[in-house]
Amino acid sequence: MTDPAPAVTGPPLRWLRLDGLVLLASALVLFAATHQPWWLVPAVILLPDLFMLGYPRGTRVGAAVYNLGHSYLLPAAMSLAGAVGHHPLTLALGLLWLAHIGMDRLARYGLKYDVSFQHTHLGGPGPAAACSGCPGPEPWPGSRWRWSCSLPSATGRMTPC
Repeated sequence: MTDPAPAVTGPPLRWLRLDGLVLLASALVLFAATHQPWWLVPAVILLPDLFMLGYPRGTRVGAAVYNLGHSYLLPAAMSLAGAVGHHPLTLALGLLWLAHIGMDRLARYGLKYDVSFQHTHLGGPGPAAACSGCPGPEPWPGSRWRWSCSLPSATGRMTPC
C-alpha cells in the first residue's frame, strides 16, 4: 500500500532543512535593515502558527489553512508590498513571517497533508516515525505530559489513536 502522506528523506531532506536555515538567517538579516525594534522578533515570530486554527474544522480544512500560512506566497507578497510601498513595518512583518517558515523547515515542520496534523512533507520534527501510535511515552524525561496523537476518521475529523 502506498503511504498517503510520504515524506522527503535522506539528502533531499538535509537540503530542505538547509534551505530553512538560509531563509531564517536571510530574513533576520534583512529585518535588521528595516530598523524596526528587535522586540518585534519574539513578539510576532510565532504568530503564523495561528493558521493551525483551521484544524477544528477537520484535517482537510486545517491542512489547507495551515499550508496557506506556511507557504511563501503571502509573506513574500507582504514583504514586497512593504518594500515597494516604502512601509518598513509591513516589510519587517513579512520578513518575520518568512523567518518563521524558515525556522519551521529547519525543525522539520513542513507543509501538512490532510491525513493528519503530524503528516508533513518533511516528516515532522525529530526522527521520522509512522503514526501507528504515539511517538513515545513522554515528550521529555520526567515530564507528566504525554504525547497526543490523532488519526483521521472517515469524516475527516481527528480521533485519538
